[in-house]
Amino acid sequence: MIGLNPQHQKLAEDLLYKYQTASPNQLAAVAVTALVFLATLVWLVRSLGGGSRPAEAPVAKPAARRTDGKYTRAEVAKHHLQDDCWIILKSKDGVYKVYDVTPYVEEHPGGVAILNNAGKDSTKGFHGPQHPERVFDMIDDFEIGILVDA
Repeated sequence: MIGLNPQHQKLAEDLLYKYQTASPNQLAAVAVTALVFLATLVWLVRSLGGGSRPAEAPVAKPAARRTDGKYTRAEVAKHHLQDDCWIILKSKDGVYKVYDVTPYVEEHPGGVAILNNAGKDSTKGFHGPQHPERVFDMIDDFEIGILVDA
């Protein structure tokens, strides 16, 4: 065998010999064991949260939005739950904007930390070092209006 050191070559030759001289029952047992191992591995990955996610995150009931897009702190404070989560962020130009991040709560990499400031000003936490640059572009998709009693 080309490219193997002598120790690895000996191991490869031994495995090849055992495969060639194995009975059909032994080969079947190895195949079944391998399948059980793979099925267990897939189950573990999915049960620990590493499996694939649904194509679309579940979306909560629509929140009561104003047609003029202007909200008070009291109105925003009513939306402080996992299935109804609004936040306030101060923009670069000093305007306080209101965001409905409800559809994103389940996908938030920081878990329930997104709820720490739900229903209130989240500017300080949002601009923390834990958020990558892409978050600042993503948030615009959730904007629903401005805060009128900043």
